[in-house]
Amino acid sequence: MANRLLAYLESIRARDPAPRSLAEILLYPGVWALGWHRVAHRLFKARFFFLARAVNHWSRFTTAIDIHPGATIGRNFFIDHGFVVIGETAEIGDDVTIYQCVTLGGTSPDNGVTGKRHPTLMDGAIVGSGAQVLGPITLGPRSRVGANAVVTRDVPEGTTVVGIPARATTVAGGMAPAAPFVPYGTPCSELFDPATQRMEIMRCELETMRKRLDALLAEPQERDRA
Repeated sequence: MANRLLAYLESIRARDPAPRSLAEILLYPGVWALGWHRVAHRLFKARFFFLARAVNHWSRFTTAIDIHPGATIGRNFFIDHGFVVIGETAEIGDDVTIYQCVTLGGTSPDNGVTGKRHPTLMDGAIVGSGAQVLGPITLGPRSRVGANAVVTRDVPEGTTVVGIPARATTVAGGMAPAAPFVPYGTPCSELFDPATQRMEIMRCELETMRKRLDALLAEPQERDRA
């Protein structure tokens, strides 16, 4: 147990340069919220729903983070700051990072049938502050959601999405290489300034169209050679 806690705290320090010691990280609301959720989730699985909700409400009162007891969360989950909402059927993998004011929200089926309503975040995903990830969609491994984005569709592995609605900032079909941890899901550069996001998306779309055109023009030449 002590080794797992130490590894968890070290994983947070690797993503957050602010703490001066591991003991300081123990004061983080995200750490306490996850700890309370582990208790609430065990009660929920044992069908002690009222007790699970009671623990959930206490956690929300003390941390400003609302994690439904039914949510499934993997190892080394880091909530940096508070005011986060995570729904009942959300599934979160290992080494996932979420910043403040993020919602992993659900949809309400028109037919009233319950089921998977909230997102799935796979290993290494990063969700920037203020982002809203809505519905039973999947954020692929190492995907990144920029600040204040609204995501309603699946995000492929290694892809960065920004904007409302969220759009990929890389060429369609491309795969972002493995990269070091990026705070808030996007590099802090003028490329992701709101004033230039639309221009970057248009540039990516133009590049994709150019490649497709080149491929179409190359087909007659290949047939002639054959």
